[in-house]
Amino acid sequence: MKKALITGIAAFALATAAGVGAVLGTTGQAAQESASLPCVQAAVLRQGSQGGEVKEVQRRLKQWGYYNGSIDGIYGAKTVEAVKKFQRKNGLTADGIAGKSTYEALGMNESAKALEGNKGTSGNKGNSGSSSYTNSDLYLLAKCIYAEARGESYTGQVAVGAVILNRVASSAFPNSIAGVIYQQHAFTAVSDGQINLEPDKTAMNAASDAMNGWDPTYGCIYYYNPAVATSSWIFGRKTVTTIGKHVFAI
Repeated sequence: MKKALITGIAAFALATAAGVGAVLGTTGQAAQESASLPCVQAAVLRQGSQGGEVKEVQRRLKQWGYYNGSIDGIYGAKTVEAVKKFQRKNGLTADGIAGKSTYEALGMNESAKALEGNKGTSGNKGNSGSSSYTNSDLYLLAKCIYAEARGESYTGQVAVGAVILNRVASSAFPNSIAGVIYQQHAFTAVSDGQINLEPDKTAMNAASDAMNGWDPTYGCIYYYNPAVATSSWIFGRKTVTTIGKHVFAI
């Protein structure tokens, strides 16, 4: 069972492989004051590490042309070689290990700060479930909220984050934020590339509130926009609540 320093983990469900989940409008909502960010425990990453932090390292390396493997959250040989190449390019010791200096060079400043504050902490993140979520997890959750629900109210954005987290907590889905979001065909925003958009402050606040236990969906693991959903399967799920354009179901 995942031990997180975040209370009230919930889950996100966008439809299934049948294509549930809709691309929403682009009008953002006014940012609200956020709750304090969850506690972060970054790890020194090396071959064999897993989780959201690894995924974020892979994403950044791939974006900049150092890595051509899958963004799967597994620190394998290809990731090691990509990190070494990045380290050499940036004047760092090319040992293939992502520590404080490498985090800083990658622009993962919060992870670097957390690592400095948690010296001696190492090991895997996420999938094995022995530690808290990281700032990389928070950022990825905010990206998905922004991509999927930036046209919704603030509560509607928190609700989408809650569904993602509820999926993480459910044994029926991957047990990491990255695993849920990147599950094949799960999210329209991943399929059409909108997941790569930069989240705004509202989305970051919504992700933080969801991680801190606010679940406007009351435990839902699915949501869909009935105006555009094409899967008859999703309409058979039990509706719990409707927020904006989204129906939330279990």
